[in-house]
Amino acid sequence: MNFLAHLYLSGHDEEVMVGNFIGDFVRGRAIYEQFPHRIALGIELHREIDEFTDNHPVVLESKIRLRPKYRHYAPVIVDMFYDHYLAVNWKNYHPQPLSDYAQHAYRVLEKFEAHLPQQVKYMMPYMIEGNWLLNYAKPEGIYRALSGMAKRTPYDSKMDEAIQELELYYKDFEKEFLHFFPDLIKMSVGFIESPKE
Repeated sequence: MNFLAHLYLSGHDEEVMVGNFIGDFVRGRAIYEQFPHRIALGIELHREIDEFTDNHPVVLESKIRLRPKYRHYAPVIVDMFYDHYLAVNWKNYHPQPLSDYAQHAYRVLEKFEAHLPQQVKYMMPYMIEGNWLLNYAKPEGIYRALSGMAKRTPYDSKMDEAIQELELYYKDFEKEFLHFFPDLIKMSVGFIESPKE
């Protein structure tokens, strides 16, 4: 899953939101020595979400559709597609409009700026200015995100072309997301209530 899903799956705890958001930018296991307890818990939640997603049979169907062309970048693309479907179907998951939720999320991340890794601090102004979380609801927003990632990869990932598959198999990907996401919500809620630590 990508930024929007990781934030959403954190519930209402601001520190867990921050940890879950920065999870991809934190290395190593000694996270409780590096971060406040609830932020470290959010990082652990991020890792649990990634592992659960990577091993879910429905997500595998989405990845298989993309793998012939995009190879090991297929999971990254599926994460972006699923954030798109979360944004499109947002009203089914959250009472607050996505536009308001996005602004709230940006404020939370800015509030805890001291704990953000340097890469995240560099990225945040672009994210806020481009309102990435809200724009995931539009195919153009997903195209911009995938194009940006394609430019940053050292190899020819072709991720900037993946919008074609989104358009071609739109209903298939959406059906898989809608089938999978309730399982991910249940796992995340369970983890927050009874973490493994």
